Amino acid sequence: MKNVYDITNEFESRLADYTGAKYVVTVDNQSNALFLALMYENVKDKEIEIPSRTYPSVPCEIIHAGAKVKFKPVEGTTIKGAYQLSPTNVWDSALKFTADMYMPGTHMCISFTGPYKHFKLSKGGAILTDNHDAYLWFRRARYSGRRECSYHDDNFDMLGWNFYMMPELAARGLLLMNQFYNLDGTKKHNEDLELPYPDLSKFEIYTKENK
Repeated sequence: MKNVYDITNEFESRLADYTGAKYVVTVDNQSNALFLALMYENVKDKEIEIPSRTYPSVPCEIIHAGAKVKFKPVEGTTIKGAYQLSPTNVWDSALKFTADMYMPGTHMCISFTGPYKHFKLSKGGAILTDNHDAYLWFRRARYSGRRECSYHDDNFDMLGWNFYMMPELAARGLLLMNQFYNLDGTKKHNEDLELPYPDLSKFEIYTKENK
């Protein structure tokens, strides 16, 4: 009989197969995926450059991780696909979900939240990586620092966050994964999404600590 960890692990294995990532760690939303990836990269007091037009949680997570935001001007009002949180290895891939999308040496953060995404899971996200040490850290960091056992049996030695994806969502995700494969088992490809966002560089809340 499968337990809650088995269901999550199976969903992550299917995501790894589809995206081409060696490891996948699911979380409750993509914003928290970005935060964990930035924390692993130890960005405190560093300056992170992102497009001026993006989802508002991105600069929030940079600041929560202890870094400073630098906005790069964007032509037009939209952004498309994935972009790097420069100079880190973290990529915001909320608008990208396709076969074999993983780029080696990165932590690509994908989103399943909202009506515009290719993967409409209602809520959730994941980190794609090929770094085994990062993978092990992400797994515990998302689960309050716990190992995947009863807290009565754990030896608590890590501070983490409550970012674990609910098993019910992972089970639903397993069913929805079928839509990304053809009947012959080959993977379907999806075009990068393009969405309009406000110019966040106009809002002092994101840059006041830089002054």
